[in-house]
Amino acid sequence: MTQHVTHSGYSPLAQVEAYWEALRGSRLMPSRAEIDPRGIEQALEYSFIVERIAPGIARLRIAGSHLSDLMGMEVRGMPLTSFITPGSRRQVSDTLEEVFETPATCTLQLHSDESAGMPPLEARMLLMPLKSDLGDVSRLLGVLIAVGEIGRSPRRFDVTGSSLRPVVAGAGAAPEEMPGEPPVRSRKPEPRPATVLAPPGFADERPGFRSETPRKEAPYLRLVKSDD
Repeated sequence: MTQHVTHSGYSPLAQVEAYWEALRGSRLMPSRAEIDPRGIEQALEYSFIVERIAPGIARLRIAGSHLSDLMGMEVRGMPLTSFITPGSRRQVSDTLEEVFETPATCTLQLHSDESAGMPPLEARMLLMPLKSDLGDVSRLLGVLIAVGEIGRSPRRFDVTGSSLRPVVAGAGAAPEEMPGEPPVRSRKPEPRPATVLAPPGFADERPGFRSETPRKEAPYLRLVKSDD
């Protein structure tokens, strides 16, 4: 029964991931400007967007109410690692760099130990890269869900597992978005040189030459005689 509740509790991760995948299509990733809250309405309280401000450091720009509940305060402007215990922060910082640089998506398995007024808590965090308005990969769309009773806050988590998946552009992606490979452009075979000067249909048909023959009663040449 506990497994069933836990599994159902993480369903917003799949919803947001499906939304991100639909937006990116055959590209590597969507842009920040494409994210519409209405597209993830059922998962908004768990969702967030972070901005990369330095290597391994990402700051929360938008965060749902569930994240504020976990910390017991407004979390916008805070580093994403605020939710992580000091012993796991280096791992999360390295993971952030891999997601930005590879690029890749990552799912982190999290656990918060039991303490006074704080029951044990399991959580999942999903990270997906976004392009900024300038075209660089410096934003992330994320989801953080803790299943169970939060208890006393703030709650911080150890990383107990992670799954990194490099993002690969589809066959229809623009050549400039394909990492590590020169753009491949399909070219039609060039036609052989034409053997005729003006193949039918290539140029307008020239009208045939037609001479206007003078009337018989009017001589074509007339001798003009002058006695001067």
